[in-house]
Amino acid sequence: MEEKETRQEYLVRLLNEYAYNYYVLEHPIVADYDYDKLYDELVEIENKTGIVLASSPTRRVGGEVLECFQKVEHKVQLYSLNKCNDEDGLEKFLNDVKAFVPNPQFTLEYKFDGLRIIAKYENGQLVQASTRGNGLVGEDVTEQVKTIKSVPLEIQYKGEVTLAGEGVITLMNLEKYNKTAQEKLKNARNAVAGAIRNLDPKVTAKRNLDVVFYDIISTDNVAIKTQVDVQNFLKDNKFLTGKLFKICSNIEEIAEVAREVDKTRSTLDIQIDGLVLKLNNLKDREELGFTAKFPKWAIAYKFAPVELSTILRDVIWNVGRTGKVTPTAVIDEVELAGATVSRATLNNYEEIMRKKLKINSLVFVRRSNEVIPEILGLAHDNDDSKEIEKPIFCPSCKGPLVEVGPNLFCENEDCKDKVVAKISYFATRNCMNIEGLSDKIAQILYEFCAIRSFSDLYSLKNSDLKGLEGFKEKKISNLLSSIEKSKNCKLKNFINSLSIENVGEKTAKDLVKKFGTLKNILNASYIDLIEVKDIGDIVAKSILNFFSDEKNILEIEKLKSFGVNILEEEMIEIDKENFFYNKKFVLTGTLEKFKRNEATAIIENLGGSVVGSVSKNTDYVIAGTDAGSKLEKAKQFKVAVLTEYEFESHL
Repeated sequence: MEEKETRQEYLVRLLNEYAYNYYVLEHPIVADYDYDKLYDELVEIENKTGIVLASSPTRRVGGEVLECFQKVEHKVQLYSLNKCNDEDGLEKFLNDVKAFVPNPQFTLEYKFDGLRIIAKYENGQLVQASTRGNGLVGEDVTEQVKTIKSVPLEIQYKGEVTLAGEGVITLMNLEKYNKTAQEKLKNARNAVAGAIRNLDPKVTAKRNLDVVFYDIISTDNVAIKTQVDVQNFLKDNKFLTGKLFKICSNIEEIAEVAREVDKTRSTLDIQIDGLVLKLNNLKDREELGFTAKFPKWAIAYKFAPVELSTILRDVIWNVGRTGKVTPTAVIDEVELAGATVSRATLNNYEEIMRKKLKINSLVFVRRSNEVIPEILGLAHDNDDSKEIEKPIFCPSCKGPLVEVGPNLFCENEDCKDKVVAKISYFATRNCMNIEGLSDKIAQILYEFCAIRSFSDLYSLKNSDLKGLEGFKEKKISNLLSSIEKSKNCKLKNFINSLSIENVGEKTAKDLVKKFGTLKNILNASYIDLIEVKDIGDIVAKSILNFFSDEKNILEIEKLKSFGVNILEEEMIEIDKENFFYNKKFVLTGTLEKFKRNEATAIIENLGGSVVGSVSKNTDYVIAGTDAGSKLEKAKQFKVAVLTEYEFESHL
């Protein structure tokens, strides 16, 4: 025992050290019997004193069942990775980076196939763990993650740090769990997702998961300048990290590692589906920045997808919210890329004909990046193979179907499946965000509560739901509360929620950025609409058709009458004579007076645009301190360079 350390503190420290050696280093330094004896002593002290230290291993067994997941807004946006699946793709990525970063150095790590976990530490304590969610908002899974023995509850570093890792389960632990489980887990990825996204932390604890940490999202540690520093920080603070960590500088080195790992990946105890290549220098990463979806400084090299052959038994036709009728293939169950697969995607009848697919034929199935596998084509017909018939009538309402290009549509606005799909989409996070209103609940509300429109949801009462199967007081209260809460919504979410054909989340956002208010969108002409970036003839006509339909206008008015408050962004007339209007800017280096996102917002609000790389078409480069390759590129292309203070003088 250390000086001034109580017996309880000593036991916590000692047991955590034993756990680190066992779960992270895979090198036990104490017999199970001796560990259990010390653990029991700690439990006895905690029971007597009523005090449980924050980092006590007894906290890992899981507490009470949680009522629901709390939402966590991420401090910075979490991006997914761009992908490539061959050496040509890797080489293109390297060349793109080299165009801006001379002599770049990269790190190479495993790409784990699990569930992304974000862990936040303050003053050395684990204070929050969350899922990635949509990249902006995730779910609070702190209590679940605390049950994972390889995740330290306390670390040596006492500053603020937020880490990214992957929740995984070893194949050995999966097999061990399945030996005694009443309901066996079919694959490792689902086992992890089901354990962490479970309201009962005890379920998480039983599955013996791990979190493999690989990145720092944010920190106040100024010493972290490279991915190598990140790796050293993680190891110094006793986090579990991947067993592969290589530094490479060229395509030959990277390709050699990739080929070796691809050959041996089936021998690993943890599922991986590729490798992750990252630019080592963090400052260079800042220079390269991000696209709308991906960091420009990292890429996932995906191994060749797993393909199998199986029998196509049936095709089911489903009606979506726009009336589009799409086919899904029912296949004989196979284990494919770590998942049990019994269905595969088919886009339309034209694809069925092109691939010469038939019922009872042997087909090739692939699962790579897709959650739902795809049918690649026909292997061969069998004696009992038969043609797949193109439906003439809607599988839901039995009304006639119409062909639009390669797709089939049900035009009946009262079609049950179409209405249910619309209501379900209306409730999603990027629309009205009505928690608890799933596809299944939307179906129940249609059948038993006569919900036929969005506005019908806002007239629901406790008495309408009482007595319905699965609806207890708590569930009813939560649903009605969520519906009430949804009444205050952003205009972009509202537009997205209306299920306008060809209009999704991005187009809704673009419309709001251009027009600012619902009234302006309603009054927009065809010419106004096609002036919006990425809106062409088809989308413009879809928007005009929707808002020229009196039923849709009446529905919007009805929603307003129920108290739906659309939070609009009033347009500010831009002075086209201002310095920034219609000019392209690149930001580089560290800005002292403005954060990058603030400078970007200022430029965009004044009619300019901010791009990620310097070219001959760039008007100005705004250079802060320690500006790097972008400044050199500006000189090369003779692009005007502004200091931060010169930038400010034009405001």
